[in-house]
Amino acid sequence: MVPALQLLSAALLPAYAGDTALLAADNTLILTSSALVLLMTPGLAFFYGGFVQSRNVLNTMAMSFVMMGLATLVWVTFGFSLAFSDGGALQAVVGNPFSFALLENVPPVWDGLAIPGLTFALFQGMFAIITPALISGALVERISFKFWCVFSPIWLLLVYAPLAHMVWGGGFLGKDLDFAGGTVVHISSGVAALVLAGLIGCRRQWPHSVRPPHDVSQILLGTGLLWFGWFGFNGGSQLAVAGAELPFTTTHISAAAGLVAWSLIETWRSGKPTVVGMATGAVAGLVGVTPAAGFVTPGAGMAIGAITSLFCFASVQVKVRLRFDDSLDTYAVHGVGGTIGALLTGVFASSELIAGHPAYKVLAEQGRGALVLGQLQAVLVAYGLAAVGTFLIAFVLRGLGLRFRVTEEAENLGIDVEAHGEEAYAERVGSPQFQ
Repeated sequence: MVPALQLLSAALLPAYAGDTALLAADNTLILTSSALVLLMTPGLAFFYGGFVQSRNVLNTMAMSFVMMGLATLVWVTFGFSLAFSDGGALQAVVGNPFSFALLENVPPVWDGLAIPGLTFALFQGMFAIITPALISGALVERISFKFWCVFSPIWLLLVYAPLAHMVWGGGFLGKDLDFAGGTVVHISSGVAALVLAGLIGCRRQWPHSVRPPHDVSQILLGTGLLWFGWFGFNGGSQLAVAGAELPFTTTHISAAAGLVAWSLIETWRSGKPTVVGMATGAVAGLVGVTPAAGFVTPGAGMAIGAITSLFCFASVQVKVRLRFDDSLDTYAVHGVGGTIGALLTGVFASSELIAGHPAYKVLAEQGRGALVLGQLQAVLVAYGLAAVGTFLIAFVLRGLGLRFRVTEEAENLGIDVEAHGEEAYAERVGSPQFQ
């Protein structure tokens, strides 16, 4: 380790300097990865914001950005405890919401790792921030911001946290392979987006007055921030310095393969690759490799990125033909991408790389087919929990009188002014900033 990193690592562990069970390098990696994953949420805000009309930019970005506040508080209070504590009789499906409430009683060293419990809680909290933010892409330009701010915290507690527990917290899906969130993050958000988009209905102008993205350069900025942050998302999920080089590498290669695959199919179909397609393909590749990043070789990562991108491209075309208004293709990219990635993880997982995982026993004793079937089981559970949970939460909130959709006037004139009293581009005549 270089002297500068040694000094940084020592500074990050003042309270645990004498604890030989802790590794400063591991702690530094996970704290850095936490910061990288947090960066993904404003990156997502830019990515989504670039797609919508200029009159809805702030509202679209705010639905992602507000999660940095709301989701953090939910995670700190009961979310982390629900996901990662011992649930007793309910251990198979959920933890005890009070064991680590307000991050009290978090162990100084997280079980099985060489990092502090607070570091682990912080890192996992960044996943809880971006997951509901992903959902918003299917609902932009018509959903009530107040509804969003009530729905999302409840969804985190009732859908995300239990699913995270089932997969990563000692629940019954722990034997299946999900390195960084193919089921927990992408399938859960994609399916939730699909359900909510079906419930809320199409934008009033869609599809007859579909306009191109108002700022493609903003989409590229968001894609770059997402790509950069994804190194923390997947690489940090190694939860140790040793071996982290593999998920860092597979993440990058898969994104590159997704970008190229999407561009090639666009060129084959229409004669030219779009910049929006390049960005979407890269994100699709990143989604696809998320459950596999630390379980597959770089070559397999390339295959996963390309295959996932092609499936996501096809899903977008199906959505258009069905005239289903998932505004920013959240299900087509994250739901489908997470599904394909989870299944391909079973196909490509290396026996050497999963040797320490419970899935190894399945592969060794029952073969590759059984491993893929186990992945399918996890996918189906994630679909069921996300679909049913999302529908019930939305149904109850609407039954309580909470407005689901903005008014027709707000939708026609722009949600920024109605929801926030401001606009992204205040030079517009009549902008409230100049009244």
